[in-house]
Amino acid sequence: MTKTITRVYSDYASAELAVRELKASGLGDSHIGIVASNADGWHKPGGGDVDPKHDKDRDGKDDRAEGGATGGGLGAIAGGAAGVAAGLGMIAIPGIGPVVAAGWLAALAAGAVGGGVAGGLIGALIESGTSKENAELYAEALRRGGAIVTAKVPDDEQTKYAAIMDRSAFDIAARETAYRSSGWKGYDPAALAYDTDQVRREREAYRL
Repeated sequence: MTKTITRVYSDYASAELAVRELKASGLGDSHIGIVASNADGWHKPGGGDVDPKHDKDRDGKDDRAEGGATGGGLGAIAGGAAGVAAGLGMIAIPGIGPVVAAGWLAALAAGAVGGGVAGGLIGALIESGTSKENAELYAEALRRGGAIVTAKVPDDEQTKYAAIMDRSAFDIAARETAYRSSGWKGYDPAALAYDTDQVRREREAYRL
């Protein structure tokens, strides 16, 4: 039996650190998923020629990106920001804004575009064991520039992997209090996406 653990991070860099540590501890690519905000434009798809070593089928597209679109392709994610090209590249989700995704969450994010996030990303998080309230909270953190990492782990190793993910994650309960005090009431598909300045101010507000 497996347990799905979900944690939220302030930015892609913090989430990528968690992914690196999960992989180093023995968790396979197929068990890890990530969705990260691109509100500040850190990931720029199509920014240059494709390296031939990543285009084995010679179709002009990065093979890692093509693999990620079907839910795989986490192999390059630990290589830095460009590794998110191993996911879907940039897509826009109603009420959240532009995101990039890799691993098994990539397919969920793609579904969110076609069916609305409630039937895609949030619905999938709920199905994996997250409460509706928390799924909406995670989506709001994503809208504000954050990133979500999910890990499907063996029941008897849940404590081990949760500890790894907690190292660079933020306190979601404290963040919920802050969101609600600013007027947030839950997921709103009509909510405006954050821009670069808003994301920067959001991160600075919680920086120690």
